Amino acid sequence: MKKQNARQSQSLKGMTQSQGQSTANFSFADYQTDNFFDEMFATETQVREGYVPFQQRVEQMTRKDLVGRQHAAERALMSMGITFNVYSEGEGTERIMPIDIIPRVIESAEWNQLEAGLIQRIKAINMFLDDVYNDQKILDDGIVPRDLIESSKSFLPACLGVKPPKGIWCHITGTDLIRGDDGQYMVLEDNLRCPSGVSYMLENRELIKQTFPEVLTQTGVRPVSDYPMRLLQMLQFIADRPNPTVVVLTPGIYNSAYFEHSYLAQQMGVELVEARDLVVSGGYVKMRTTKGFQIVDVIYRRIDDTFLDPEAFNPDSMIGVPGIFEVYKKGRVALANAPGTGVADDKVIYAYVPRIIKYYLDEEPIIPNVRTYICREEEDCKYVMENIEQLVVKEANEAGGYGMLIGPKATPEEHDLFRQKIRENPRNYIAQPTISLSRVPCLVDGHAEGRHVDLRPYILYGDSVSVIPGGLTRVALRKGSLVVNSSQGGGGKDTWVLY
Repeated sequence: MKKQNARQSQSLKGMTQSQGQSTANFSFADYQTDNFFDEMFATETQVREGYVPFQQRVEQMTRKDLVGRQHAAERALMSMGITFNVYSEGEGTERIMPIDIIPRVIESAEWNQLEAGLIQRIKAINMFLDDVYNDQKILDDGIVPRDLIESSKSFLPACLGVKPPKGIWCHITGTDLIRGDDGQYMVLEDNLRCPSGVSYMLENRELIKQTFPEVLTQTGVRPVSDYPMRLLQMLQFIADRPNPTVVVLTPGIYNSAYFEHSYLAQQMGVELVEARDLVVSGGYVKMRTTKGFQIVDVIYRRIDDTFLDPEAFNPDSMIGVPGIFEVYKKGRVALANAPGTGVADDKVIYAYVPRIIKYYLDEEPIIPNVRTYICREEEDCKYVMENIEQLVVKEANEAGGYGMLIGPKATPEEHDLFRQKIRENPRNYIAQPTISLSRVPCLVDGHAEGRHVDLRPYILYGDSVSVIPGGLTRVALRKGSLVVNSSQGGGGKDTWVLY
């Protein structure tokens, strides 16, 4: 069957090539992989099996029709208000999250391997967090250096001795995966505090359902639309009483992910609240309603740890709830994710996750890390200083593509600047090889061009660890760019995981 599909795909492609410019149909005939690992094309002429139904359908369409569908998807994004804010640009902050309508396809066997690797990773990280804030055996045994934890900006001493409900720290995780030239998946980083982007995953799927309804049916794509229900079930699971009241806590309308906060609250059928809507009274967190105060059992918080409670953390916080941390420590409210989880997505701690997996589970990582140089270690630091032109250097606690140097694309002055930053604070930096991320065809000016992508699957930890079959494929829409973050000009694609 695979050979037949491949021959059929090659035949269709050959027909399109021979017709050349005499046909108005869209064609992948002139698509170039440019020697990158390509998610759609196994070779310059052979389409991977999972993409065959999509290719067949698209090459029956005119370029005008396909471009029209792309524009319709973009208009739908704007009309639905699917936007994000960019704080670093003065000319205006609100943008749509761009979508490219050519999907990213992941076949079943490949996904099963990823799923197993992500479950393994989250279990080990959860055990690590519980240990770090309680017995600290991994620190005593020297697997992770104690000073590394204690110097992390995201380590919260106030959480020492805390046991979150059901023993779960990382309830919602967005783990970023990439593929290099050899096609092997690697973990680029973990996002355990307030991972964003899941609303784009859900809306991208709805838009693609409208764009290619028959292809989705023919291809056998696993659904993602049940994510809000699964999220709600997980949040209800960590409550300490039946029929719990669940809310989503947002910093407010000016937050870059406010659309997502309101979207998820609406989809789950729960209240979206700001700090001013909550109060600590009588030893509980309560929500103001038109009928008086109501006890809140579970808070899906989209506020960073240190802003959560001005009494426990940052006294200047205007978006937190005074006293909420004491209620949490007494087990009278559940917080997702648990305060303190940020220490595990410190980019320096990331380098130790393979050792963490081995320590707690006595297993080798199913999905490897990217090779990482830890600048606080003398030998690694020396290598980084001497080879910075070929490396990607990252700050330990930055996100969104900020605080990063891409050596091959940077100037000598930028190289020197980062060398100086590393000298001044080596603890705050890691470096990795510059990896040629895999590519997926994108619709550019009516034809297909390759653009680099990563993948952010979403993992929920409730009564078990489950991985949503898909995730947000982020795409670097700027030609040649390796930065996929929306704040840096990136967009999204629908991710099709096949049965």
